[in-house]
Amino acid sequence: QWAEKRSEIRSKLAKALGGFPNSKCELEPELIGTLDFDGYTVERVVIQTIPGVQMTANVYRPDGPGPFPAVLCVHGHWKGAKQDPTVQARCIGLAKLGFIAMAVDAFGAGERAIAQQLGEYHGEMTAAMLYATGRHLAGIQVYENMRCADYLQSREDVDSENLAITGTSGGGNQTMYAGALEQRFKAVIPVCSVGNYQAYLGVACCMCELVPGALTFTEEWGVLGLVAPRALMVINATQDGIQFSVAEAKKSLAGVAVVFEKVGAADNVRHVVVESKHDYNQPMREAMYGWVTLHLKGEGDGSPIAEPPIETVDRELLRCYPEGQRPASFVTLPKLARRFAGQMARRQVEPVHVEHWEAEREAKLGMIRRHVGRHGNKVEIHDGIAISEVKQGVSVQFEVSPEEGVRCGFRWTKGTGRQILIASSLEGSPLSKEEREWCIEHGIDLLEVTLRATGPYGPKGNRIGAALDHNAAQWAAWIGRPLAGQWIVDLQAAVGWVVAAYEEVPAVSLVSLGAAVVPTLLTAGLQSRVKQVIALDPPLTLQSDRKYGDGQIGAILPGMLSDLGDIGQLISLVAPRSTWVIAGKTMQGENLERRELVDSLSYAASIYKVNDSRALHVLTAEGRADWLERVFAK
Repeated sequence: QWAEKRSEIRSKLAKALGGFPNSKCELEPELIGTLDFDGYTVERVVIQTIPGVQMTANVYRPDGPGPFPAVLCVHGHWKGAKQDPTVQARCIGLAKLGFIAMAVDAFGAGERAIAQQLGEYHGEMTAAMLYATGRHLAGIQVYENMRCADYLQSREDVDSENLAITGTSGGGNQTMYAGALEQRFKAVIPVCSVGNYQAYLGVACCMCELVPGALTFTEEWGVLGLVAPRALMVINATQDGIQFSVAEAKKSLAGVAVVFEKVGAADNVRHVVVESKHDYNQPMREAMYGWVTLHLKGEGDGSPIAEPPIETVDRELLRCYPEGQRPASFVTLPKLARRFAGQMARRQVEPVHVEHWEAEREAKLGMIRRHVGRHGNKVEIHDGIAISEVKQGVSVQFEVSPEEGVRCGFRWTKGTGRQILIASSLEGSPLSKEEREWCIEHGIDLLEVTLRATGPYGPKGNRIGAALDHNAAQWAAWIGRPLAGQWIVDLQAAVGWVVAAYEEVPAVSLVSLGAAVVPTLLTAGLQSRVKQVIALDPPLTLQSDRKYGDGQIGAILPGMLSDLGDIGQLISLVAPRSTWVIAGKTMQGENLERRELVDSLSYAASIYKVNDSRALHVLTAEGRADWLERVFAK
């Protein structure tokens, strides 16, 4: 039974992480320099993990001929990355105890950040650049750690059959996933990172720790169980956050213990609890030394081993490239994301005839429905209103529950009942006071929607850095229901309310502000009742080699570039109906240049052409101020 479950979890985990390349590029290791210390040396090394992508590393090598067992040491969110004293300490200790220790910079961190100064954070809107490609940061980290195993096994001074991996915090998560999927790691030691996926739903974690949809196929015990029958030591601190707490870890380890027992390796799993805050301190390191000594050297009983004298050095000494000297060709996270995005966007081939497009459109709508997920069709209205009693030009606010346990806000303004704008934004009001007054003056009905998890419905502390909806977007991803899909449910409820509330259904236009363009376009694709889409200030392309500006991760569907296309390409789903694109933007919030605007809309334009429709309208930023007059001139 476990063998079957193991195969299922392993397959789904690899897919959720974004999958791995079918073939490996050459490592092309380059020794940059060597530092000599008492009893060991540190090699500054660069290896190629993905074509054109270099990983910076420090290899701590004991004096002597070897071969030595080796431990891959991955860092967490300490500003010094592989150079941080927290990482140096365990590497020095391992080297003095007769192990090769390899410390590496995670993608987007340390020497591999966008800027060359140490300390840059690789999460929030930086990591979000990979999200739409489906090649998630967590998956890239796992794959690169597998390439480190390749490199270690290529060295003559490494005992290639005896490798281990360890890390703390975010590095502990890397350890767990790489240890689960890479069989060559004989011992796996995640520190201050094991808890329970359910505990993630309510706290912030880095995008490098996110596995979209994980809770649809497993809990954390299932991932840790993939390590069996190899050696697993989980180390927790008593004063850690709830997601990494001792209590949550025990929930996972209860399931893990059953797996290890079933495979006849009950002694190969151990839980160590240290009275400490979030760290990788000396007692934790000493527990790890004993574990790797037992399982890589076959010595001792796995009990803690006293740490030899340790003296860390200035972290700048350990850099492969001193600040300002990194090669201009060095591939950073945004550059790789741009490469992936370009490759995937080109898969959207312009159809040659309408039948070709109709088949493709149906396939895309099926993908959208999967992102929307299953939900109840019953929409509950709170503080119900009697439309007949409301006078023209008067606004009424009320709440609806598009599905059980969820609320969003509606603000309805009565007009003449001939046309209605259903407007949404992911931050603030979708319409300005002046735009609202214009609509009232011209008898246009309004339904302004405050979507779930936005505005007053968003959780406290939702913003992390430039990611305005960081936490809510991650929690939605964990359960396999991305926010963009949930927002479609809200907008569908708005359309449904209009249909139910009016005796004669008015012409429905969906209006989006900013990144709300994504759920708006997808809703229009699913809803034939929508006659027109008006996109105000929409980002039109996810392709960029610069970090995204302030924005919403929830507006990005995981893997959408491969499945559905770029944002501008989503407009094709509305064809042949009318679409207005007004003041198109980059993901940094800048106005698109004319050439960029044409490129981002070329695919959609081809769909309108094949449908013999001229209803795709584009206004530049200069036409933004009087868009209502232009759109409703008739």
